[in-house]
Amino acid sequence: MATQAGIDLDVEALLNLRHLGARLRQPAALPRSNLPGGIVHKRRGRGLEVHDIRAFVEGDDIRHLDRNVTARTGVPHVRTFRDERERTTLLVADFRPSMLFGTRRAFRSVAAGEALAALGWRAIAEGGRVGLVAVGPEASQFARRGRGARAMIGLVGEMASAHRAALASMIVADKPLADGLAEAETLAGNGATIFVATGLDTPGADFDAAVSRIARRHELVFVLVEDAFERAAPPGAYPYVTSAGGAGWLRAGHEPPAADPRVARLRRLGAQAMVLSSQLDAEAMATVLGQLHG
Repeated sequence: MATQAGIDLDVEALLNLRHLGARLRQPAALPRSNLPGGIVHKRRGRGLEVHDIRAFVEGDDIRHLDRNVTARTGVPHVRTFRDERERTTLLVADFRPSMLFGTRRAFRSVAAGEALAALGWRAIAEGGRVGLVAVGPEASQFARRGRGARAMIGLVGEMASAHRAALASMIVADKPLADGLAEAETLAGNGATIFVATGLDTPGADFDAAVSRIARRHELVFVLVEDAFERAAPPGAYPYVTSAGGAGWLRAGHEPPAADPRVARLRRLGAQAMVLSSQLDAEAMATVLGQLHG
């Protein structure tokens, strides 16, 4: 089946975003094992992340004495460590009806899929595991967490399938985004990085509580996909019809706000947030996404 540029998620185009992974790499990569191969492994022995400082007991390794605490208290104290955890990235794609809209280059949903694919390829390039939650008009679609290019290829296929199902759906009203976040929280495991690409329409009554809760346990990053019409519509009057049957005219032509209030809201809740224009091509998108530290 032929795809329509800007309306359908093109699997081949998402696979071609793999080259952007190197441009989006984190400054510091995960430690690699001394074994051959490109897969990240846990190092043998103790981890490097300090877990606790406690009083010395018989059998503790004297090399782990904490000199500062010992000098301050007069009692020997040691640092305890835990193993580094393998990085897990969960991609949350908002394919609800409000995202199936666009006036420049691509639907917001297509730009969301492109952004998440680029971030997924980055995670794979760094040796992590990647999974997917695609929040659709009816049910969500999932891709299991996996490592390596083969897992990412399967994830891209699931994302494109979920987008096709969203386009074919007859449902026109959004379900709350908070419901999709709750599903992502269940699947994320412990200490994951969760990227949510959304327009933040219909967040739901439980949205703030869900974001605060998830941000305490995970690195939560929102990519707020925005159409050019939303940011600065040409002056004029525009007719509209709502999913509930209402209708009217929208008058535009005012100056866009200097700062996006959604970003401030999400940051207050403990999440990272950035705005991404849906009219950007892949190269420009990579430049913007490179600012993220998830």
